[in-house]
Amino acid sequence: MLESFDEPIPITRPLLPNLQNVNKRMSEIWDSKWVTNNGQQQRDLQEKLKDYLAVEHLSLFTNGTMALLLGLKSLNLTGEVITTPFTFPATLQALDWNGLTPVFCDIEPNTLTIDSSKIEALITEKTSAILGVHVFGNPCDVLKIQEIADRHGLKVIYDGAHAFGSEIKGNPVGHYGDMTMFSFHATKLFNTVEGGALVFKDRRLAAKLNLLKNFGIADQEEVVLSGLNAKMNEIQAAIGLETLKLIDEEREKRHTVKKVYERQLANVPGIRLLTHLENKKSSYQYFVIEIDERTFGRTRDWLQEKLQQHNVFARKYFYPLCSDFTWYKHLVSAQPRNLPQAQKTVKEVLAMPYYGELELASVVRICNIIKSHHVTTSGIAL
Repeated sequence: MLESFDEPIPITRPLLPNLQNVNKRMSEIWDSKWVTNNGQQQRDLQEKLKDYLAVEHLSLFTNGTMALLLGLKSLNLTGEVITTPFTFPATLQALDWNGLTPVFCDIEPNTLTIDSSKIEALITEKTSAILGVHVFGNPCDVLKIQEIADRHGLKVIYDGAHAFGSEIKGNPVGHYGDMTMFSFHATKLFNTVEGGALVFKDRRLAAKLNLLKNFGIADQEEVVLSGLNAKMNEIQAAIGLETLKLIDEEREKRHTVKKVYERQLANVPGIRLLTHLENKKSSYQYFVIEIDERTFGRTRDWLQEKLQQHNVFARKYFYPLCSDFTWYKHLVSAQPRNLPQAQKTVKEVLAMPYYGELELASVVRICNIIKSHHVTTSGIAL
């Protein structure tokens, strides 16, 4: 009988910078008396992130949801946007708040990203854009998607919440599409506690995004459009500046954790590893497995419950499908028959505990718990 962990093993832990360094930056903010509205910390973080992500145009926001929502707004999209049902609710909510109708496209079985081979059949005269999601750091088929978009005159936007610092075909992930959103939530590899950013190709969008995230205020006496309050403040930016210093070391640690998971789970029947990318290709955001009930002998939900009984908190991520939300059930594209792969995947994926501080011995114990519950063809647990 395997013993449970004395302390809970969470799905992730926030990467927290040195408190003394944070306090030093807090003193700078206090001395300046400038706590928001494009202060020095925010300007410094913006420039450092441009360098780190190797992009030319970047705008910071109070969170990733507002970044995506206002990014979509800046592109003047109308009608329908083809997207994936397998994503976090915020992706679809950004469409909702822009009055855009999602058209759900099924996902690819290996990367779990939008299936580029099925996009073109969904395009109508109402389609204005394609919104892809780089799932668990696995990138979309960016070249095929761009070919389709160019052929039909569509915009391409990526939700890159899981793709910070990664590359696709040797290029930074933010180089693809018209716009990419990054989330800096506390659960992400890089965080500002809450926060987010947009990277974009058209430099003319910079001024518009600055207006959109600051009430549409052009100057003290003129409001030129209807905006929101979505600015990143100085405290968020200060924490981000210190956290950014830790990212490379954290990626190395997560690489090591990933290798232990891979070695331990490689030959377990019914367990498929979904996050293979490494080094510059990988964001090291999540480590995710897929449980095939037919060969593992147990369901994903059963295994998650057993892990929790051992004080290990894995997550059904993403769950549920966005297409199953009540307000989308009337859409033809949301019908389960049109999304067979997504309907299968949402019942089988499980995000494992994954962060640099996770002890390697704990990873081995977690994997032993999983292996102990595999049921052989004779019906006996190993």
